[in-house]
Amino acid sequence: MLQRVQSLFLLAVVLCMLFSLLFPIWNKINPENEVLIEIYGLYSKQTQPGGEIRQEIFPFALIGGFVIVAAIIAFVEIFQFKNRLNQIKMGALNSLIMSSVLGLSLYLSFQEEKIFVPQIQGQYGLGLFLPCIALIFNVLANRFIRRDEKLVRSVDRIR
Repeated sequence: MLQRVQSLFLLAVVLCMLFSLLFPIWNKINPENEVLIEIYGLYSKQTQPGGEIRQEIFPFALIGGFVIVAAIIAFVEIFQFKNRLNQIKMGALNSLIMSSVLGLSLYLSFQEEKIFVPQIQGQYGLGLFLPCIALIFNVLANRFIRRDEKLVRSVDRIR
């Protein structure tokens, strides 16, 4: 049933994962020459003081790919309400994918930290924290799905 609380949690997972593509995961500015580097879910952007922008796509697109896959799995999971065991399996897979997003985001930001002015600390953005929030919503959705499954099994035993 689509009006269940786990459907709302899964919808929140979808929204958090998609919004994480829009916000920077990590950024850093070099105060000497005012070069700004930002990591997004799909690319890395380096802005020079003259307005010149250089983008790098390759390793950062992996984050975006995992984010999109996690959002699709959560969206499909909403409509699997008749098969709760399948929902639980998809939720576990989605937790694994979202953990991969977090790990890959942290790894790539640490790599950029070493390369780009290592003595200055960068800042983590909302793009890193939204997958964390989505992971929490996914765990809550799985908890409520399990609760429904236990309720259905207990009613079946009574019959």
